[in-house]
Amino acid sequence: MAKSSMLKSSIAKKVAMALSGLFLILFLSLHFIINLTSVFSADAFNTASHFMGYNPIIQFVMQPVLVAGVIFHFIMGMVLEIQNRKARPIAYVNYNGAANASWASRNMIISGLVVLAFIGLHFYDFWVQEIVYKYVDVNSIEPTRYYAELNHKFESPIRTGLYSLAFVLLAIHLWHGFNSSFQSVGFNNKYSKSLHKLGYTFAIVVPFGFIIIALFHHFNQI
Repeated sequence: MAKSSMLKSSIAKKVAMALSGLFLILFLSLHFIINLTSVFSADAFNTASHFMGYNPIIQFVMQPVLVAGVIFHFIMGMVLEIQNRKARPIAYVNYNGAANASWASRNMIISGLVVLAFIGLHFYDFWVQEIVYKYVDVNSIEPTRYYAELNHKFESPIRTGLYSLAFVLLAIHLWHGFNSSFQSVGFNNKYSKSLHKLGYTFAIVVPFGFIIIALFHHFNQI
């Protein structure tokens, strides 16, 4: 009975983590689309960023929900990892995980923690400074300031390099996480193969798209 209860609890946690991960993927997609506009049009990027920066629903509802989602996702990941280690039999110590699992699946905690640190830096860079700009320093509204601010963020080669490295690790994290999320919520039918391909494509295109955007602004300083 106890084992059955623990199994149900573990499944519930996996489903909760999967759903929070899918929520974060939606945020990542939106963030990528907005950043991508900066490569093609400064005006379009300024317009989109100004809307995101001054829309009260986004600022005071969606962003706190996003922060909570990020924290929940990674705490749940740590909890599940600890549970898995405790549930592993002693005779399992010499088990060669590399023979049965990919590097990505065996190091989700490592890549996840690095991504979490990067997201923290990102919030400090963009969200916190945006709040300070508007509500602490009480600066006047400047709808065209966003492109120059983004461009300035990637002036440093060290910063650009660390940013790119973080997205390489995000790609590794997504490579395993995207597909395991659908498995956790029980999505297993004739569309599964196509969904797996979509997951792998997303894990490559979006993170490396962010890297291309960073390199574009690094080498095209205004």
